[in-house]
Amino acid sequence: MARKLQVDYPGQIYQGMNRGNRRHAIFKDDKDRERFLETLAEACVKTRWQVHPWCLLVKHFDLVVETPEGNLVVGMKG
Repeated sequence: MARKLQVDYPGQIYQGMNRGNRRHAIFKDDKDRERFLETLAEACVKTRWQVHPWCLLVKHFDLVVETPEGNLVVGMKG
């Protein structure tokens, strides 16, 4: 079954998270975490996203993102 169409509005706030398959690690070391943060920062510069609370752990990450321009899909595509 297809998901409902995501409608983006300026100023929306989203919670994002990702976990490793079968509880495996998604970050091998601090360099992996740094690369993730650099990639997230690039997306924020391109889209003007604002990242609020975030947490990077070995097996998952959680973050809260605000999209002032209502462009979540654009930022997720890279």
